[in-house]
Order: sequence, then C-alpha cells, then structure tokens
Amino acid sequence: MFLETLLATLLSAQAVPQSSAPAPAATVAQGAPAGAGKPRVTPSEAAKTPAPSGVNPAAPAQAPGKPATTPAPAAETKPAAKPATPMTPEVKTLVDRMQAFYEKTGDFRASFKQDYKYKTFRRTQSSEGVVTYKKPGLMRWEYQTPSARTFVLAGNKVYAYDPAAQSLTVASVDTSQLSASVTFLFGQGRLADEFAITKGACKDCKGTLLVLNPLKDEPRFKQVRLEVDPASAQVLKSTVVDPDGSENTISFVNLKTNVGLSADSFKLDVPDDTRVDDFTKQKKQ
Repeated sequence: MFLETLLATLLSAQAVPQSSAPAPAATVAQGAPAGAGKPRVTPSEAAKTPAPSGVNPAAPAQAPGKPATTPAPAAETKPAAKPATPMTPEVKTLVDRMQAFYEKTGDFRASFKQDYKYKTFRRTQSSEGVVTYKKPGLMRWEYQTPSARTFVLAGNKVYAYDPAAQSLTVASVDTSQLSASVTFLFGQGRLADEFAITKGACKDCKGTLLVLNPLKDEPRFKQVRLEVDPASAQVLKSTVVDPDGSENTISFVNLKTNVGLSADSFKLDVPDDTRVDDFTKQKKQ
C-alpha cells in the first residue's frame, strides 16, 4: 500500500505508552518489530510523546477516591465536517489510480530521505535509510544517517531500537483509530472520505502535486501533500504539515513492489544486554 503517507503520518507523532514505568533490562526475543519517529527522537522520548497521527488517546480514568456522586463532565461536541469540494475529474482519476496501485501491492522496499523542517527553530534535520513494508501491517524503517536507528510497526505495537543507547522501547498504537491517510496503506481507508483533495502548483515537482486538507478539524496535522507520478500512480514524495507549521517530508527512490519479503525480515534481533522499556504491559498494582 501507500508507504509514503504511513511513514510521514507516523513520523509526525509517536505511540502512547500504557504505563510510565519502564521495564527492567531483559533479553529481547528475536521477532520484536518497531515503528517510526521524528528525527532525533530517542526511543524513550518516543514513548512519552502524543499518539501517532490518526490515533485518539484514551481519556484519563477517574482519580482514585473521587466521590461517586460527582457528575461526569459533559461530552465534547465533535467538530462538524467541512463541506467537501468535489474533486476535478483529473484529480479523481489520479487518486483512484493511486489507491488502486497500492491496494494491489503486497509488499515493497525503497530508499528514503527525510527532511524535517522545524519552523520554530528555523532549521532542517535530514535523515536517510531504507523502508520495507509487508501486508498486513508490517513496516520497518532502517535509519542509516545521521545515526543508526530501527523502527518497526507490527500490528498494534511499535518498536524503537537505538543501538548507540542499547535500548529498545515498545509501545502500543490503536490502528483502528488511524486516519484514512494511513489505513488506505492497509487497503482499508479512502482518502476522499476524510480529505478535500485538490491539485497544487509546484514548479520543482517531478510529478503531480495533490494537496489534502482534512474535512474535520485535525489537531494532529494541518495538511498532507503528495507528489504522485502521473504515469505509474506511485507517490514520489509525501509531506505532512504539523499544527505549528513544521514540515516532515519523505522522498522515495527505487521503490520496488511485490518483491516477496519474508515476515522474518521485520524481526528485531538485539543484543542480550539491551535495556527494554515495554509500555504495553500494565503497571502491577
């Protein structure tokens, strides 16, 4: 499916840990996969950040000892969806072809370059590596520069391995709550159901620029931009604009689909002395 949007979306935020208590150092069994994070976000930091784009964190539980007679707070009113502007025939055709292409993709491998432009600090952090994907829901980001890091998404868990820090962080992600900009990677979501999609102007683009504006108020990101090859319908570049205006751009080269990747290639085999912070386990009472 559409690897570029998944990465860019996941990179805009991290999984929510179920517990703030780190697990003791332990031997990690081979086969622990992982997810992706912003540039220079360490695994321990990733476990403390907000949920991935498209994930709605669970509401906090009632504080212990609180009187049962305390009235529950009024439910928040969900923002109304903005009226969708119909796509032009040109845009609709390209979007349909793009989704159809990735829906037929069982796996893929590509090299990537990530440029994260921090608006507040007025600087750009660049990273490079290799990404692989296999249905259903296996994705591995192998960062090579500026430092070696591995992120694997496997089902409803995200694993982040930092060999320099000798640490592995495991966190949960509720894939059922992901946006269509992610789920259509798995052959489920439809972009047109959640975004107003228009053709953008871009002098330097190698393909057609599609601009995706969320139909509902979205606190996790402001906009998604996809540069699509009009011939193959593959996405060449994906940009997620954060609420603060920062931009996370992922460019892909040498994308190869249906190469027959094994599920074993998404397993993590880390040294026995690796520190494991597993936030998927409930804190013992």
